[in-house]
Amino acid sequence: MTETLISRTVRSPVQTPRLGGLGLFTVLLAAALPLIDFFIVNVALPTIGKDLHASEAVLELVVAGYGLSYAVLLVLGGRLGDLFGRREFFLGGMAAFGVTSLACGLAPNAWTLVAARVAQGAAAAAMLPQVLATIQAATSGQRRAKAMSLYGATAGLSMVAGQILGGVLVAADIWGTGWRSVFLVNVPVVVAGLVLAARTVPETRSQHPEPVDGPGTVLLAASLLTLLAPLTEGRAAGWPLWTWLTLAAFPFAAWAFYAVERRADRRGRTPLVPPSLFALASLRRGLVMIVPFSVGFSGFMFVIAVAMQRGAGLGPVPAGLALTPMAVAFFVVSLCGPRLVARFGTRVVTAGGLIQAVGVALMAVAAWRSWPHLGVLELLPGAAVAGAGQALQLPIVLRLVLSEVPPARAGVGSGVMITTQQSALALGVATLGSLFLALVPGMGMRDALVTTLLVQLAGIALTVALSLRLPRTIG
Repeated sequence: MTETLISRTVRSPVQTPRLGGLGLFTVLLAAALPLIDFFIVNVALPTIGKDLHASEAVLELVVAGYGLSYAVLLVLGGRLGDLFGRREFFLGGMAAFGVTSLACGLAPNAWTLVAARVAQGAAAAAMLPQVLATIQAATSGQRRAKAMSLYGATAGLSMVAGQILGGVLVAADIWGTGWRSVFLVNVPVVVAGLVLAARTVPETRSQHPEPVDGPGTVLLAASLLTLLAPLTEGRAAGWPLWTWLTLAAFPFAAWAFYAVERRADRRGRTPLVPPSLFALASLRRGLVMIVPFSVGFSGFMFVIAVAMQRGAGLGPVPAGLALTPMAVAFFVVSLCGPRLVARFGTRVVTAGGLIQAVGVALMAVAAWRSWPHLGVLELLPGAAVAGAGQALQLPIVLRLVLSEVPPARAGVGSGVMITTQQSALALGVATLGSLFLALVPGMGMRDALVTTLLVQLAGIALTVALSLRLPRTIG
């Protein structure tokens, strides 16, 4: 009897959840999927348009519908994971992502594809916040720092690899699937991910779960929609009256959201986005820097895909492979990031911005001199240098943003960070993409591309200036 009691006593304490190596690989695999799918369609859009007889406005909805639902629901996804358990939401979100990817790949017409993309974005919003929240809750110390660095490297590499993979899949035309393969490829990956996740991802949740903030959720959705919807659809739709009215409503929706959240915080309630989170200098300053970086990144990816296919006359594979040097450089340099940060602190981010600026300038010169014979060799020096510079910024800033967020609010902090990043990615396509397409008729493809790259350089200058205000070290 005594031995039995002793045995039970030893087993009774609840152990802290631990995310092992295979579990980390699984959640990073899941983190890559939504970002790959945001960019994978860029080189597939011309083929989709021809096959489904879709107008330019509808094609933009294929991109924007995914991005909007993803951005609008991210913070809510993080809150629900904190409340009901991150593992369950992770598994459910991943399964839904696989189902909606299948729906995208089987879409019989353009509007069905748009609806499936909106649902796919919602599934991504349920899955992705749980990745960072699980890392925050189930790792600590050096393991957490390494995991966050790997997450940042995965995020950056996925955005470049998505465009490359899209070109390869469209051209390969696997079993006659054409553009549909860019969505169908997710299905076996999701199945493998679900099997791994069921065995390796621990259950974590907030020790003090906070209920859903209904008014805050509605007002955040209204704020993002009134800003992003008209900007992403305005140019293709000819800037009708609704776009201007919606943009005019944005500041009022944003102010109402802030006022409601601040009042809830002061009354001791649990707002969707607690204003107290922004008291953390690392989070606040990191988020401010993420915006221009992500705007420039996504805008460049969209513009270069259009320019290479419509202007330089390249097929989807050469257009995608033109960015291979950027992806390779990003991967290699991102591996050195943690050691450089340990030695030089966040000044590495400043150096990365300067290096990226050199790379973008080299690509602008290559476009000016070589057009329309612009391919992998002409872009190689600039793309490689730009990729190296990006690798010294994005992974480090993402790690910095969440470095001081308490584990109990890991889901909310993750949702806020990813929402900021995703909204900025959508803004990049809407602003730099619209600028480029608006300049083409009057300036020609080459001059429009060079001008857009110069505008991006101005954005990089802003990120360099903002990087000087980052905390010198990462906790």
